[in-house]
Amino acid sequence: MARSTHSAPKEGSKDRLGPVPGEPASYEQALSELDQLVEQMEQGQLPLDRLLDDYKRGAELLAYCRGRLEAVETQVKLLEEGRLKPWTGT
Repeated sequence: MARSTHSAPKEGSKDRLGPVPGEPASYEQALSELDQLVEQMEQGQLPLDRLLDDYKRGAELLAYCRGRLEAVETQVKLLEEGRLKPWTGT
């Protein structure tokens, strides 16, 4: 039976026990790794197996980043008393 290495981001996974193996330590680390993967893939010099592995890792990192952003958005909603204000930054 094949074992999946995909780990869905879990809220609070860094509490007490530390990060899940393979999970980035922070949003910034995940974003940096994702940027590096995209850059390598865009060069078009990777073997097919490596390309597929990197694509899978990129999907995991993207899911992690989205999960962290959703968690922050939820916290902001709580801080704003349930009213999320629209982003007005440029």
